[in-house]
Amino acid sequence: QSQFNRVTQAKRQAGSAFKPFVYAAALEQGYTPSSIILDAPLAIDQGNRQGIWRPRNSSRKFYGPSTLRLGLEYSRNLMTVRLAQEMGMDKVTEIGRRFGIGDYGETLAYSLGAGETSLLDLTAAYAILVNGGKRVAPSLIDRVQDRYGRTIFKTDTRDCRSCNAETWSGQAPPQLDDLREQVIDPRYAYQVVNMLQGVVTRGTARRQMTAVKQTTAGKTGTTNGPNDLWFLGFSPDLAVGVYMGFDQPRTLGKREYGNTGSTPAFAEFMAEALKDTPDIPFRTPDGIRFVQVDFTTGLPGPGDGGLKILEAFVPGTEPSEDGFATDFGGFSSASGSAGSLANESGGIY
Repeated sequence: QSQFNRVTQAKRQAGSAFKPFVYAAALEQGYTPSSIILDAPLAIDQGNRQGIWRPRNSSRKFYGPSTLRLGLEYSRNLMTVRLAQEMGMDKVTEIGRRFGIGDYGETLAYSLGAGETSLLDLTAAYAILVNGGKRVAPSLIDRVQDRYGRTIFKTDTRDCRSCNAETWSGQAPPQLDDLREQVIDPRYAYQVVNMLQGVVTRGTARRQMTAVKQTTAGKTGTTNGPNDLWFLGFSPDLAVGVYMGFDQPRTLGKREYGNTGSTPAFAEFMAEALKDTPDIPFRTPDGIRFVQVDFTTGLPGPGDGGLKILEAFVPGTEPSEDGFATDFGGFSSASGSAGSLANESGGIY
């Protein structure tokens, strides 16, 4: 009905789909997936006679001290606001700019996704997370050739002189330079990916994702109204964003949430897109240490019947008790602060 591109031009509030980047900022500041944040009532004076802001969870309940993992998997608003307040909103706005989501002010409401962004920008930001923290530049045109088959434009600007070999005699394939910007430490990117995997296995998207048999991860998003429904997610090699809403913002219905609208659409698409592909795990960077912890408390040990998970930690930040830790890595990193794909296929370029 119009030439308005709703993927690239429509700017809508991200809602809870922005939360993974708040948690990524926290990991950069020394928090871990097992760090405890209080989930309790919060009242903030907005100043300038704007009254008191009292954010609340969608369940309208409070859950007390909880781990960062629980906060992200179950999309706890109060924990997210308190976390942003504790570490400083400047860290949140900086990571939003770094990932290309938006340039927001240092107002706590932005930690809950009050800032506007486009579906393309937000999907590209999620692709950075699953791509080992390396920049993914969205492109709509891969290559343009003239009538004689000569390439006059290509999106991939990497130089590969040995790609045009006339014959093959068993030589190794050409090695291309990796020119992508390292947006975030690959270890922190993986920790967020690992927590987002919990969203689809235990959290807010669990029921809707049962039809997808391959490894996936992602996050729901819902804004007030609700006017906007999101699901942003990925497999190890494919990032997908789904948005639902009207051109002129209005409510979609009181019972609608990201997990009732956008998540089923994501699940249906991914089930079809991945049905003939092998199931591979998310690639793990060097410098990750898995520790068996209690899902609820984040404390290490085999426990006494509670749900136990292998939590991903940067060495030196894991719980102090030993005996349940495993080192693992699939990325190559000389310094531990940046990494590149090594001895692993796939990834998003």
